[in-house]
Amino acid sequence: MKEIFQAIVTANKEIAPGAFLLSFSRNFSFTAGQVIGITLSKSEEPRLYSIASGVNQDEVWILYTVKSEGLLTPQLARVKAGDDIFVTKPFGRFICEEERAVWIATGTGIAPFASMFYSGQFHNKTLIQGNRTKDGLYFYEDFKKQLPENYIPCCSREPADGCFAGRVTQYLETIGTPDPNIPYYLCGSAEMVVDVRDLLIEKGVPFNNIMAEIFF
Repeated sequence: MKEIFQAIVTANKEIAPGAFLLSFSRNFSFTAGQVIGITLSKSEEPRLYSIASGVNQDEVWILYTVKSEGLLTPQLARVKAGDDIFVTKPFGRFICEEERAVWIATGTGIAPFASMFYSGQFHNKTLIQGNRTKDGLYFYEDFKKQLPENYIPCCSREPADGCFAGRVTQYLETIGTPDPNIPYYLCGSAEMVVDVRDLLIEKGVPFNNIMAEIFF
């Protein structure tokens, strides 16, 4: 088990049905795109979550959705400001900095890209974000404001103003040949990652230019 440290929760807000943004005061440095382990007991193995906040923010944000069968999230959703949790030091290599790139995310897979975005690393980036409904497009307003021409929100189950009606794979099928010389970062469910990776390869993007992180 990784070494764990106590953290005091400052907020645990439900930002959409079943989706929460937990925060605690930051007392470590990290690189946007990294993950930390979280547990409610030192005797239990931490579960991994990407940091969603920027590297210069005073608080760490963790975005999660409650899974009824989950080992942690049902209990985590009951945590209140002032409660203790236990976290590991940040780690991971899903990192994209100043290079031109395309970010593709679904669900809570938006978290590492949110961290990059709030760290000011959104220049020269295109973000394709998907979810079933618009309220699951977390951080939508901020993305829309800062990436007006390079933000493509996709809603697969309900029509929504300003959103592509369909999955991110369906959106990618409508565009021409993607630039094969830039990196593509994928984060979301295993199904999405595999489908998007296969589609990009079919469209001529080299396998080595596709970086992926799967959220369960």
